Amino acid sequence: MSDFKGNREHWASRVGFILAAAGSAVGLGNIWRFPYMTGEHGGAAFIVIYLLAVFLLGYPLMVNETLIGRASQRDPVGAFKFLSPGRSWWLVGALGVFTGFVILSYYVVVAGWSIAYIYKVFIAVSTPGINHEAVFKSLITSVWEPIIWAAVFMILTISIISAGVVKGIQRWSLILMPILFIIILILIIRSNTLPGASDGLFYYIKPDFSHVSGRTFLAALSQAFFSLSLGMGVFITYGSYLKDHDEIPGSNGWIITLDTLVALMAGFAIFPAVFALGFKPAAGPGLVFITLPAVFAQMPLGIFFGVLFFILLAIAALTSAISLLEVVTAWLMDEKGWSRKKASILMGIIIFIAGIPAALGYSIFNGFSFPGLGTDILDTYDWFANCLFLPVGGLLAAIFTGYVWGTKQAIDEANKGKTGLAIGKFWSFLIRYIIPLLIFGIIIMGIYDSFKR
Repeated sequence: MSDFKGNREHWASRVGFILAAAGSAVGLGNIWRFPYMTGEHGGAAFIVIYLLAVFLLGYPLMVNETLIGRASQRDPVGAFKFLSPGRSWWLVGALGVFTGFVILSYYVVVAGWSIAYIYKVFIAVSTPGINHEAVFKSLITSVWEPIIWAAVFMILTISIISAGVVKGIQRWSLILMPILFIIILILIIRSNTLPGASDGLFYYIKPDFSHVSGRTFLAALSQAFFSLSLGMGVFITYGSYLKDHDEIPGSNGWIITLDTLVALMAGFAIFPAVFALGFKPAAGPGLVFITLPAVFAQMPLGIFFGVLFFILLAIAALTSAISLLEVVTAWLMDEKGWSRKKASILMGIIIFIAGIPAALGYSIFNGFSFPGLGTDILDTYDWFANCLFLPVGGLLAAIFTGYVWGTKQAIDEANKGKTGLAIGKFWSFLIRYIIPLLIFGIIIMGIYDSFKR
């Protein structure tokens, strides 16, 4: 085991690890991104493909990253150094740390919007005839407002990370995750009791494969990476806080299930209400910030349910953001010997500063377009993270386990925990052959699709 084993903080319980890791996976990808991706790609047909991606691609990769973390007891960079000393595989871990840095820099901007909307939806819903698109545009085109809300969100994230693994991440995950489920259940009940909600349910649960194209598969595979926090060093870091015989395959199964459940529940909360009140499901990214406030405005007790929804969105964002900041914090603690408080505060500030261009992308930097992509600053950050960094990180981690560390060692590591669920030859086959081919396909398709537009 690693030299860090004796001094390293560990999860206090299996439930604590599951809820903290599920909190990492459950975020804006579930509540904001998944519903509009589903709406843009034909409803239930997209969901079927997404579920296949989650269980054939997401689960094996999550197990792989968790195993690398526990076997090494180190941050992503130190993990590869420990398992492959004297070689350059530590660069894979460095890519994970950098990816977490990039994602959090623009993630706090969107998360800041969700906090702002806790009160903006109150105004939007209570004002007859208001232009909901104008309300959202006034927020994102402001110079200072997006920065202020992003700063508020980052301060919350830093305060949790600086408290530690057990007293910070685990404690708040045990509080926030149950609240998240309660809120989403309330919203599902309200949405599905509206007259005409059955049309939305029908759209959501009946697959229509006539809408399926190559872009649908690409969207589903990319969404699985983003939603499950894969390829960004999170599960290597969280896995490093597991003890020798803590269970992994079953725990990862619970994490995958909880994350997928929240994404599906978000759809059950959103689409029945959207259809019941005559709005379009394929509203794109504006579904949450433009369409839903308009839906709440026509709904009985709309102010209450609107505020509740954006509290849900903010909580989901926070549970993911803390895991992203933990990745870079753990790297500074393990590799540079920094204290947790110093590392979390400094990296939080640097990441916040790196995200300011994304916050100003619709005001001062409005009109910026990345050459070839034609995207604004926030979408450019997102493109590099989702189309390049995440899949490349997952691909290299799978190749590392399949051909360098060895799947036999990984399987032995996985199955020494106290569990009734074990992994074996099928997992090894996926990691060595199927997953690398799938991820390589994602990368090529993503680049081709982006530059041909």
